[in-house]
Parts: sequence; C-alpha cells; structure tokens
Amino acid sequence: MGTAEQAGSRSRSASGRLRRVTIGPSAGSRLWGGRFATGPAEALARLSRSVHFDWRLAPYDLLASRAHAGVLHRAGLFADGELADVLDALDGLAGCVQDGSFAPGPDDEDVHASLERGLLERLGPLGGKLRAGRSRNDQIATDLRLYLRDHVRLLVVAVADLEAALIGKADQHREAPAPGLTHLQHAQPILFAHQLLAHVHALGRDVDRFIDWDKRAAISPLGAGALAGSALPLDPDAVAAELGFDSAATNSLDAVSDRDFAAEFLFVAALLGVHLSRLGEEVILWTTTEFGWVELDDAFATGSSIMPQKK
Repeated sequence: MGTAEQAGSRSRSASGRLRRVTIGPSAGSRLWGGRFATGPAEALARLSRSVHFDWRLAPYDLLASRAHAGVLHRAGLFADGELADVLDALDGLAGCVQDGSFAPGPDDEDVHASLERGLLERLGPLGGKLRAGRSRNDQIATDLRLYLRDHVRLLVVAVADLEAALIGKADQHREAPAPGLTHLQHAQPILFAHQLLAHVHALGRDVDRFIDWDKRAAISPLGAGALAGSALPLDPDAVAAELGFDSAATNSLDAVSDRDFAAEFLFVAALLGVHLSRLGEEVILWTTTEFGWVELDDAFATGSSIMPQKK
C-alpha cells in the first residue's frame, strides 16, 4: 500500500476536509449487507462462517421454509402460482440436499445462505421473497429445536428397545442367583434379574426426562424475527402447528435468545451416557475370565492380533 488512502481509513477531500474511506473486499452475496459498501475482511469471513457444522440443519431449515411460504401466501405476498413454484423448488432442493447433489459453496456463510442460493438458482428473484418476515435469528432457533426434537425421538425409541431387551433377559433368568457386589467384593446375594432391572429403572428415568424436556422444546420461535416480530400479517400459531410444535412463543425476545432447551438436552443426554456407560462396564466385567457370568455373541466381539485366546 503506497498511498495514505490505501494505508488508512481517512483521506482529505478536494476541500481539504478529512473524509472516511472504507477499505476492504468487495461486497458479495450475503443475507445481510444492505448498508455496507464492501464485504468483510477475509479473516472475519472465515470466523463468521458456520456452514461446515450447521449444514446438518438443512432438512429442518427447508421444512421451516415450507411452513413460512404458506404463511406468506396467506398474507398475500405469494400468488397461488408463486407458492406452488416455491414449494416445488423447496422439495427439489430437499432431494438434492439428501442425495448430496447440492452442497454448501465456498462463499456460503451458513446453512441459511446456502439454501437461499439454491432457491435463487432455481427460482430467480422469486426465491428471495421467502426471506420476507423472518430473520436468521428465528430461523436458527427454529431449526435447532426441530433438529433436537427429531433426534430425541430416535433416542427415546432406541432406549425403549434397550429397556425391552433387558426386561426380556431378566425374565429369561428370573431365578438365577448372583452375588451382589460392593467394591467388587461379594456383599449380599441377589438375583441376576435384579441387577438387570436396576438399569431399566435408570433408563426409564432418562426417557421421562426427555419427555419432560420436550414440553419446553415444543415451542416455535418462527415469527419472532430478529427480536420483535414483523409488520407483516404472519401467523406464528399456524406455522407452529404445521411444524409439529405445541405452540408459538409468546415473547419474541425470549424466543430468539433462549438456548435453555439446548443446555437442558445436553444434561439429559449426558446422564443417559452415564447410565449406558455403567451398563457397558458391567457387561465388560461379567465377560472376563475372572467373572465368566455372560458371553458376548461373536457378532458383538472382536479378538486380538497376537493372542488368539482373547475375545
């Protein structure tokens, strides 16, 4: 940089007055920047980029976009034909996301920007109209809730299957005695079924906690906008119902700032992990030569490359 204009942020106008000069990269395609003359510095762009980890939210962002398109149509912002075109494009984009033929580009800042690019490629300016009445703030809050609720359902089903397997095994060996241990020392005689059912009780509490968690997670933030809603005649309750939420948020500021549901999920999931670890550790112990209580099926065991007796 050889001139003062290039080296600094201020230079002198023809009248001799100091004026501010903006230096930086040129503006690109972003979901923000209307008042900016240039784009962010490369280092800031890299720091702000989140698409490498929030891309997993893409299917849920598209679901929310479908619901939002319907609300915009009812508000008169989409004609019937435009709504049909938008929904078709969203469905097509969802298929391409699923099969991997559409992926984030090098300049996409986040999942929202990437998917909007996909819509613009398919619909032209019509794709940009879907941005009306919503912000990335209520989008990401909605996407996170949809993502977690969907995965919690899968977790609950998997835990319930494990509970059923443990109950079945306990019923199969309901009269089998076993030593109750404290500090790995024989303490009191118990039934093997008693030991197995202890894990069922712990896992049952985990399921109860996930169900209770969902009562607070089942609130839709969509419609809260950046922080105070929108002047458009949107219908947050209709969006909430379409997306499977129990209700829409009643306070827009809380809706976009709340991450309690994420922290609470982490606690419940961590506690589930502790209970699964306890069960896993006992199975490892029971299969040792010293205990020899159970034997793992070959399908769930590995061996040693140098010690053939090990399983």
